[in-house]
Amino acid sequence: MSGIAGELAGVRRAFAQPTLTLLHQRQAAVVITIFREAFGRNNVPIPTARLHAQVEEHLAEVRAAGETDLPTGSGREICQRWMRGQWLVRSLDEGGREVYTLTSHAQQALELVKNLARDRATLSEHRIATILGTVRRFNAEANPDRGARVGLLNAEIARLQAERDRLVDGAELVGATEDYMLEGFTELLSLVSALPSDFARVEERFATIRGEILAAFRAEDRPPGQVIDDYLARADALMTATQEGRAFEGAFALLRDDGLVTQLREDLTALLEHPLADRITSDAERAELRGTVRLVRDGLDRVLAQRSRVTATLKEYIVSRDAVRDRELEQTLRQVESELMTWMVGTGPRATHDVPLLPARTGIEHLRERFHDPADDVLPERIGHPDPEDAPPLSMADLVAQGGPRLAELRERLDASLASLAPAGSLGELFDTLEPPLRRPVEVFGLLHLAADRDWTSEEDSVEAFAAVRPDGSTRTFAVPRTPLPDPDRPDRPDRPDRPDRPQGETRA
Repeated sequence: MSGIAGELAGVRRAFAQPTLTLLHQRQAAVVITIFREAFGRNNVPIPTARLHAQVEEHLAEVRAAGETDLPTGSGREICQRWMRGQWLVRSLDEGGREVYTLTSHAQQALELVKNLARDRATLSEHRIATILGTVRRFNAEANPDRGARVGLLNAEIARLQAERDRLVDGAELVGATEDYMLEGFTELLSLVSALPSDFARVEERFATIRGEILAAFRAEDRPPGQVIDDYLARADALMTATQEGRAFEGAFALLRDDGLVTQLREDLTALLEHPLADRITSDAERAELRGTVRLVRDGLDRVLAQRSRVTATLKEYIVSRDAVRDRELEQTLRQVESELMTWMVGTGPRATHDVPLLPARTGIEHLRERFHDPADDVLPERIGHPDPEDAPPLSMADLVAQGGPRLAELRERLDASLASLAPAGSLGELFDTLEPPLRRPVEVFGLLHLAADRDWTSEEDSVEAFAAVRPDGSTRTFAVPRTPLPDPDRPDRPDRPDRPDRPQGETRA
């Protein structure tokens, strides 16, 4: 891109800013006049209904004065157009009322018109002295050479000492000329007038951050902790990395220093009491200079209030967030809210959209008939701590009798039966031959366990009785599928016990 083309692109971007779009329109003079008349120099918030009425009254007066090129529509419609042009912003004050305030772009346009309306000062001694003093002070504070900075301070100290000695010795006191005072007051008014737009710019930055935080919470595409960390980082960068933020921090530091505030008031009072001040400044300009401290305080209060709204938004979200809420319903409501905001941005104030009063009927196969009863969540009574001495005494024999099956002894008796000359025919027959301590009900399960471990099968269509004896001497008979014992004479039996061969001709009884 050539030099002239790049310059043209930069100028077009500048003309696209809301400040120049306000000044570039045909009705700019009328709009600027209404803004100056309604909001004044302090940009006092105005309730929405009152500003609508004021706009209609001001337009009627201007129309009666012969002006024909005026904004059309009611006061509400005109303010809506000014909001879309980013010259007005609507918000809630501390009392919960809707109010209008000027944006930083509108305040910058008002300040530009105000400076052009003043009598412009030409090249003067005061302006040259101001430039020289600013450059020298800047160099004394920023020069990286220690020796050079010390030399500048020594020269300044010597100059001030010489001026002091001259005045103490009774030398002639040179007074400021009228041109010098006029130039000084003009530059001072220009600096003070730029403060409201600077504060408004910081306030708008916080409002933008608040909208982005709300959008991030609605989208839920990032964890809440990450959104909060991002806000803290951006707020810190706003105060340290931008010109408006640094100006805000400087003003805040000024108001925290009572000595500096007192010195500022005394210096302004001394300047306004100068013999030439009444002749070269108007009543409005003197009132503007006297209200400098209040102007700074009001701007700081609005910025702090906007920052408090951002903090309150974070606090409200964190406190009201329920971890067990219905996620699907919450996401649906957030999507509806987001779509509604998008629809409102692209529509007019009187646009309508048909929405059914009730949702469509939903078919549900079953509804809950029993709901939560708080009485069901009552905790059981606390278990007491009995005295160990109250427990009945138990012997080792009693503990063994109440235990599980004695598999080792059962396995020995089972192997002995298989190795004998007259083995039992089934588990039930073997059980009947055992002594009472091995015929407890639990020993039935022990025998079945040993049979299953040796892959012995039961006869499902045949049942045999197990006459068990409890430790207290009572009896109980169990009907158990009959499990025959294998033939000990089969050579292929895997569990055949090692014993001598039977004599020839001996048969099994």
